[in-house]
Amino acid sequence: MAGDSRFPDVDTDGSEKSEEMEIVVNVGGVRQVFYGDSLNQYPETRLAELVNCLSGGYDSIFSLCDDYDPGKREFYFDRDPDAFKCIVDVYYFGEIHMKKGICPICFKNEMEFWKVDLKFLDDCCKAHLSEKKEELEEIARRVQLILDDLGIDASESRWKRCQKCIWKFLEKPESSYPARVIAVLSFLFILISSVVMCVGTIPDLQVVDAEGNRMEHPTLESIETACIGWFTMEYVLRLISSPNKLHFALSFMNIVDVLAILPFYVSLTLTHLGAKLMELSNVQQAVQALRIMRIARIFKLARHSSGLQTLTYALKRSFKELGLLLMYLAVGIFVFSALGYTMEQSHPETLFKSIPQSFWWAIITMTTVGYGDIYPKTTLGKLNAAISFLCGVIAIALPIHPIINNFVRYYNKQRVLETAAKHELELMELNSAEGKTAGSRSELEDLSREGKEGPFYSSRIKVSHSDTFIHLLSEEKHYRTRLQSCK
Repeated sequence: MAGDSRFPDVDTDGSEKSEEMEIVVNVGGVRQVFYGDSLNQYPETRLAELVNCLSGGYDSIFSLCDDYDPGKREFYFDRDPDAFKCIVDVYYFGEIHMKKGICPICFKNEMEFWKVDLKFLDDCCKAHLSEKKEELEEIARRVQLILDDLGIDASESRWKRCQKCIWKFLEKPESSYPARVIAVLSFLFILISSVVMCVGTIPDLQVVDAEGNRMEHPTLESIETACIGWFTMEYVLRLISSPNKLHFALSFMNIVDVLAILPFYVSLTLTHLGAKLMELSNVQQAVQALRIMRIARIFKLARHSSGLQTLTYALKRSFKELGLLLMYLAVGIFVFSALGYTMEQSHPETLFKSIPQSFWWAIITMTTVGYGDIYPKTTLGKLNAAISFLCGVIAIALPIHPIINNFVRYYNKQRVLETAAKHELELMELNSAEGKTAGSRSELEDLSREGKEGPFYSSRIKVSHSDTFIHLLSEEKHYRTRLQSCK
């Protein structure tokens, strides 16, 4: 059929106005009738272009739709009908709401196909879309990191390749069996150092120096020195091999590493050189204060524990709930301590000497600790105490549920992202193998013909073939020609 042919039901003289034109759109078997005046409100959209394409012939029509019936004036599209039902709301209500169960990324692709701007999407749906995009960006980042680790760039210098090997060896235990051994050794050194710090405070295991002062047993000090040597060597190697040294130095966990190592060297310096500059007693006090800072090394466990990392993230995302908890407790502490002080003043042996002193009683009562060092003796005071700990239980219980939800949500999300990243890699490997057997002329086969490493092990692989297509891993635009559904 010629590209300049005209349809019998179209008036080529233009007597039929586009505003009064009626068209039928069939999307995935769902038919819907539209009128030109409604569609022309948004002339940039694909449906509005259908109204004015009839006079352009088959080429113009089939550039916008998959098929066309001139007798019924019906346009056919092989797209998602559920998403289309949501998108057409823009012509009637001026905004779009995404139905529950539709993949946000697929819905965004459908909006791009129908040429509807994302500004018409409601704010609540935009937040869902942004969350999904962040997840896909994280998956893409993880996949790219794995591919970068597997790929070897021959153009890099030997020192750069050595840096990458050291970084992968120390930072990525899953990369190889020796790397897992190093991670286990680091974990054991942290535990041994923490145990030595605690055991060293037992008086029976301490020794007395020439001045009569108690100090740690030499054996424990030797173990402590060995642990610090390991931590120092590990930190220096990680710093040297880090791709971004400034980011490495300012990272929270690396600051914790420095705080765990630094007190040992500062106390060692003060012990040998400080006595010449200040009194011996001041040196000993400074050394004791620095040795207390050794407790920071217990936080190094977070580097090897996904649970601790998840807990940190959950607390970080729960600042609002934690703020509410502290506000509830602060109001209750002030009110019940003031009431307790007022009610206990009539008793001759009252333990409530002032309202600030009563704060301690209110804190341990509302948190249901109840040390018993301060307690009410009057009937009204006991009634006030009963109400205070009941209110404390309620105040603590209310914000706990959102904090737990944040923890569970982030933990499950991390597991899903890890599984999705592995799934992407498996799909890439599978499609790479299929491409080679079919003799395709893709980039993957070009790389294999050039004699480079296999497609799966090349860092140039950036194409994902899953249903939820990750655009960040693609260098070219992919179009969907069949009805897609989200897994």
